[in-house]
Amino acid sequence: MRILTGILAAALIALAAQAQAAQKIIGFEAAYRGGAMVRSVESIGGKVTRQFKIIDALVAVFPDDIKDAAIYSLDGVTSVEEDKVIKWIESSELSMNSVPLPGLKNAMTAINARLELSLPAVKADDAELPWGVKRVNAAGAWNFTEGAGIKVAVIDTGVDFNHADLKANYAGGYNTIISTMPPLDDHGHGTHVAGSIAAVRNGVGVAGVAPRASIYGVKVLDKNGSGSYSNVMAGIEWAAQNKMDVINMSLGGGGVMEAMQKVITAANDAGVTIVCAAGNDSGPVNYPAKYKESIAVSASDSSDKLAYFSSKGPEIAVIAPGVSIYSTKKGGGYTSMSGTSMACPHVAGLAALAIGAGANTPA
Repeated sequence: MRILTGILAAALIALAAQAQAAQKIIGFEAAYRGGAMVRSVESIGGKVTRQFKIIDALVAVFPDDIKDAAIYSLDGVTSVEEDKVIKWIESSELSMNSVPLPGLKNAMTAINARLELSLPAVKADDAELPWGVKRVNAAGAWNFTEGAGIKVAVIDTGVDFNHADLKANYAGGYNTIISTMPPLDDHGHGTHVAGSIAAVRNGVGVAGVAPRASIYGVKVLDKNGSGSYSNVMAGIEWAAQNKMDVINMSLGGGGVMEAMQKVITAANDAGVTIVCAAGNDSGPVNYPAKYKESIAVSASDSSDKLAYFSSKGPEIAVIAPGVSIYSTKKGGGYTSMSGTSMACPHVAGLAALAIGAGANTPA
């Protein structure tokens, strides 16, 4: 009995210590990349849980008595930031046709130039097209490109890759939460987003803006729509390393973060077009949409009015349909959702079409 009591007490102590441990994202000077970063962290009792490859940073867990000052004192450390777990997903009149697309200027010019040579492949009143897909005139590009061969990463809650309107275009992905598991959607948000980008054009259900683009599900958020900063960063890194053409991030929250900024910059430098939802709190643009490398997207309704919930600010690059958007539903079928999360994939789909038409990428 005493032995069992001792084992139980030891287990409780271990759990308490684990609960007190603080997880940090630590940036280093380039000279310390690789093993030098790990050894530096381990020298004060830290345990490395993730090491990034496209930036000089890692994630580590420290005992509660190790303060940031001690970490900063390590050779080569440039930043120490808490790896928070947060929830990432939750009026004036303006015509979307009058809103410039600076991040896609070359892309849209390329599409328009090609379209002057031919008529649209389908009619805009096609019953398979949700109102948002019609409004951005995606069908006008389809006679030249439907996005075939363009790789779009949906960094979100995962994707229901068994859905009848998604499985033909689903090409793989990554689960940053449990790397040994597939990035299957257990929330529904990512599946809805994926449908607006690239639901297949098959005469059933809905068609996405780029109905032949390849969709990659990158699961960084759990069934509650929550996730850590480091998981989101790992998703962006995976997309860059696997040569995605476009990243869609219909998520936002928290404040400015040096490590997040660096990984987004690195992905952008690698040639990835990054499209982000601006936010749904009617206030300033949220991060990561606020970073200069991101294409920040606000939402409009079917009357081309800025949605009342949509975030606003000078960072906004484009306003796209985001109210009552009909798209694919986790588990099969279809449903309507609203938010800048729904506007964002319309622009990601346009980016896929633009790149398919030969537009320049960020790199």
